Amino acid sequence: MSTDRRSFLKISAATGGALALGAHSHPLMAAEPTLVNPSSGRDPGKASAPLNILILGGTGFTGPEQVDYAIARGHKVTLFNRNRTRPDFFKGKVDQIIGDLGGDASALKGKKFDVVIDNPTTLPFWVRNVAQYMKGNVGHYIFISTISTYPDNATPNADESAATTPMPQGVDPFTTVREHAGQYYGALKTFSEQEVARQYGSNHTVIRPGLIVGPLDRSDRFTYWPARIDRGGEVLAPGTPDDPAQIIDSRDLAEFTVRVAENKTFGTFNATGPAKPTTMAEVLYGIKAVTTAGASFVWVPTDFLASQEVRGWRHMPIWLPPSGSTAGFLRRNVDKAIAAGLTYRPLAETARDTLEWHKKRPEAELKAMENGAVAGIPAAKEAAVIAAWRAKKADG
Repeated sequence: MSTDRRSFLKISAATGGALALGAHSHPLMAAEPTLVNPSSGRDPGKASAPLNILILGGTGFTGPEQVDYAIARGHKVTLFNRNRTRPDFFKGKVDQIIGDLGGDASALKGKKFDVVIDNPTTLPFWVRNVAQYMKGNVGHYIFISTISTYPDNATPNADESAATTPMPQGVDPFTTVREHAGQYYGALKTFSEQEVARQYGSNHTVIRPGLIVGPLDRSDRFTYWPARIDRGGEVLAPGTPDDPAQIIDSRDLAEFTVRVAENKTFGTFNATGPAKPTTMAEVLYGIKAVTTAGASFVWVPTDFLASQEVRGWRHMPIWLPPSGSTAGFLRRNVDKAIAAGLTYRPLAETARDTLEWHKKRPEAELKAMENGAVAGIPAAKEAAVIAAWRAKKADG
């Protein structure tokens, strides 16, 4: 049975609420919220045993949320990166080690940490490069991987025991360079996971997130929907209202990662959500509930979208046809992560915070989204597809 608008608004009202926006002092981030803000009414509490945490990267999308939450919990945080993405972003809050995962990592020599959180690694060489200094000098290595390690996306509710992607015959994972990382992404992440296990033994955790969403996300793979719905009018909606959706707020992922560190939780975990299976209708109506634009949804079947060259994920973000080879892509089992402490904030909060952040983005980024430059469908094409669908229905 489809989730209608009235039912979802009841859910949204019961679980609504959002963080107040804060801001880092760095000029590039003036419009971007911090996770921990006194006016949010949330007290993250203090960890029972403060940790000395090294975060590789830390200034991109999920990293800042990890830093904020770890500091709020009372941990000491050190960043290791090239200091190019948002340089000196956390100056005065964390220790900074300048180095390159894919180059000179010697600044790590002689350092010891309780935990390493590896956010950016795709190339297995990066794991080995860090391990030459960290192996034996860290108690717990946490590797942020991806559900893209799974080659089979046809099986709904598949868990962490599902097979992962091997490296193709003849491809050396240790000499593959950045330029080819996209081509072998799932296989390289899989091999990186295996390299983590080889270097650190059982003292490691692998977290495989699904689609990460929320403020700071410039991929537009979720941001498209709050922005588009907020513009109002008829919104092209893919497939049927009951089609599945799975996302995870970057802040929920960050909290889970720090929680895993605090609890010394080892193993492999799918990290997406929410806890109970959700649908495209629940997501889209949930987003609409935090806007005032009065958008309406035009649900267009999968086969017609294909005939109009409208693709899932690229033009219709967070959605793929729920049958055939993609039947299980947005239905990964997350029971193990929930048992280990993964929690979820309300969708209303994610949608509202993302929209507020989006509205303060540079004008060029706003225009790029409207034109579908990154993810989403261009406004003109959306209108044309809706008109074509109405014409087809009128013709019977």
